[in-house]
Amino acid sequence: MNDSTNTSDTTPGRAAPQLPVRMLHDRVLVHPEKDTTERQSSAGLVIPATAVGPKKLAWALVAALGDNVRQVRLGDRVLFDPEDRAEVDIAGTDYVLLREKDIHAVAQADESERPTGLYL
Repeated sequence: MNDSTNTSDTTPGRAAPQLPVRMLHDRVLVHPEKDTTERQSSAGLVIPATAVGPKKLAWALVAALGDNVRQVRLGDRVLFDPEDRAEVDIAGTDYVLLREKDIHAVAQADESERPTGLYL
């Protein structure tokens, strides 16, 4: 998703300014990150996209929230199962519609960006 997402607005029931939608109830609209067709193992082996393996979850950025969403905010990076999703095209961009309960995790901010708390 582009960097124009308003991450300072954490009010549920809101959408990024460029989206002409208002999400209802516990629905979350996310913009999935690009899935690479090939993966590389920790040993450096290239795994083709056609290889069958364990189910792989996907990351996405939150673009809109329903009124009853409590744990996720606009701009959050969330982890979800790409097999349990409904896709929608809004203004030429593909999004995925999820329920809040279908989100497995929310990425935490990098700890190195926080102040140390030490007074000098």
